[in-house]
Amino acid sequence: MSMPDPGASREESALDAFSARLEYPLDAFQRTACERLEEGRSVLVAAPTGSGKTTVAEFAVYLARRERDARIFYTAPIKALSNQKFRELCDEYGEDEVGLLTGDVNLRSNAPIIVMTTEVLRNMIYAGSDALDDLEFVVLDEVHYLGDRFRGAVWEEIILHLPPAVRLVSLSATVSNAEEFGDWMHAVRGDTDVILSEHRPVPLYQHVLTSRALLPLYVDRAGELATGGRVNPELYALDRRGGWRDRDSDRERGRGRGERSRGRPPARRSRRISRSDIARALDETDLVPAIVFIFSRNGCDQAVRQCLMEGITLTSREERDEIRRIARAEVAGMSDEERRVLGVREWLAGLERGVAAHHAGLLPAFKAVVERLFQRRLVKLVFATETLALGINMPARAVVIERLDKFNGEQRVPLTSGEFTQLTGRAGRRGIDDEGHAVVVWSDDVDLEALAHLAGARSFPVRSSFRPTANMTVNLLQRMDRAHVREMLELSFAQFQADRAVVDQARELRAEQESLAGYDAAASRAQGSDRKRWEDRARKLRRRVERGRRQIASRTGTIARTFDRVVDQLLELGYLEADRTREPNVTPWGNLLRRIYGERDLLVAECIREDAWRGLDAAGLAAMCCVLSYEPRRDDEGEERLPGGAAFGAAYDRVLDIWVRLDDLAERSRLPRSEMPHAGLAKTMHAWVTGRPIELVLEAAGIGAGDFVRWAKQTIDLLDQVAQACEAAVLDDVDADRLGALAHLAREAKRGVKRGIVAASSTS
Repeated sequence: MSMPDPGASREESALDAFSARLEYPLDAFQRTACERLEEGRSVLVAAPTGSGKTTVAEFAVYLARRERDARIFYTAPIKALSNQKFRELCDEYGEDEVGLLTGDVNLRSNAPIIVMTTEVLRNMIYAGSDALDDLEFVVLDEVHYLGDRFRGAVWEEIILHLPPAVRLVSLSATVSNAEEFGDWMHAVRGDTDVILSEHRPVPLYQHVLTSRALLPLYVDRAGELATGGRVNPELYALDRRGGWRDRDSDRERGRGRGERSRGRPPARRSRRISRSDIARALDETDLVPAIVFIFSRNGCDQAVRQCLMEGITLTSREERDEIRRIARAEVAGMSDEERRVLGVREWLAGLERGVAAHHAGLLPAFKAVVERLFQRRLVKLVFATETLALGINMPARAVVIERLDKFNGEQRVPLTSGEFTQLTGRAGRRGIDDEGHAVVVWSDDVDLEALAHLAGARSFPVRSSFRPTANMTVNLLQRMDRAHVREMLELSFAQFQADRAVVDQARELRAEQESLAGYDAAASRAQGSDRKRWEDRARKLRRRVERGRRQIASRTGTIARTFDRVVDQLLELGYLEADRTREPNVTPWGNLLRRIYGERDLLVAECIREDAWRGLDAAGLAAMCCVLSYEPRRDDEGEERLPGGAAFGAAYDRVLDIWVRLDDLAERSRLPRSEMPHAGLAKTMHAWVTGRPIELVLEAAGIGAGDFVRWAKQTIDLLDQVAQACEAAVLDDVDADRLGALAHLAREAKRGVKRGIVAASSTS
């Protein structure tokens, strides 16, 4: 799409001008959503992956720039998506028009188009940023992420607290309760239309890869490949214990599935389909480029090695030359030791053969090269973990799912219909492919009925994960009194799902309170009989408001009760204090807590207040912030490794003592308890900040470069929060000398972390 023409006639509708520049006609749902935006409404667009939802967001950008010259924020759930959308919008509107805010990157923050992560926007709202003043639109990409157990509450906070005049463009995968979700958004923000589409512009065909052939999962009456309907009878002939079997002859012998005749040897298990077999099958059936989802980082790396060992080559000589040119440019500045520890030789060998891995353990720059080569159809086959299904632009002709279950850190659990839909939705590239293909690899433990159910269930519900936290509580109480905060929490999607009527009533109550304020103001200005009339109206409405408050209080669910418990906890700790009316007010230490975000917000604030980190230098503070932001993978927690020296050990003990005390308080307050801090990367981060080379750091830690960079960025983010919180406390004249020194130390530690591959990965 080309740049908007500033000289275009204002009489021509923005949608007509926008659609004239597209290379494809708008689908009905796209046109409807864009029309609603042009009419001044918000929209929730729920449609299958690959159907073109982002076109609606692109129209919002166009509308903001063409019609009103206003600001628009484009949010995404992960930094990789933010970076990708940033590059796309820069290509479209020019670099001067587009900024990027992702926590560790602050680029052109005053630009009219800003791409950011959702957490950044939430923090801006709580900080009362001036950037919100002329904001016209906010795009919430992947808004169904609201159901995420750990981060979903951020989406709800944004929807609840954005200024009312801001219009939302919410993009969601196909969810089964989209109308409920849209009704809630309409209840809390006003004019919001739900635009649904079940249609995939590129049809998706389901297959099962067996050791003998690639078989369709669904067939029509003639036995031909179909997008749904009847399960292929041939698949029922697959013996779960190996080979093929004749279903009818089994019936004749009176044997059910899983039984065998007495005295016969057990049936052999079917031959395991290797990852190189998958590569050959996809190549032979012309189903590349393809993504093979393997729910293990090691599995992805091993798959590439297996393909190399078995001589899989999916590229031509010309393609290999181009791959070599692009990939070698990325590693040109690396030393021999860095190349060795990062596995550059094997990585390049795989790329040149057309195969690659993609997972969080890879260096961000390597992932970016893989994405670029895949988009250009130079890399044909990517073995990826499920994080790739979050929306990164890597459209494939086919998607392969190796297993229908995955390890969740404690046990193997079946894929949900939502997960299956997200994964297979990557198949079929609009404008490139006429059809997409989803392939499940057959094994003896595949349940055909369960597979048919997964493939047939095209949607899943969004369930709220919203709950008040310490940080949220002090931020809300800084802006409004306790009663109004409780009323605001009544508007949450969690409460809406628990008791929809409470949300409707709370919205009516808020409107009545606004009217009451108007009556009181009119009474104060009027005189004589007019004043008496306004006072009578105010008195009557005030009684109705109080009655409404009592009704809501009697029906309030867990959200408001949890908020009350958090308030009591913060009163006990001194982050809040009660005035003469018993109204909780934010103390100077509570003002510091307002700037600490994350799962361990209260623990970090207590460590600062109690000077738990005394005696640490910059490297020690970086290591401690790594401890407080690090969350080990549940399947590989590893042992704790502390840096040498008595100072860090003593500080770590103080941190654990504070955690125990807060954990006990949470239990007494009937609030969720937090995970114990883990020092698994403390020694690694300390070594990095003291200047050790990356190859020595990674070898000693035993982790991948991508994992190290990811936790280094988390550490930088927390150090930045500590610095900003302490600087704000200094302005409040709270322990100014000590906190001023801590802010300076945090800035120094941040510079120590942000070097080498960490600095190079800041925009990856």
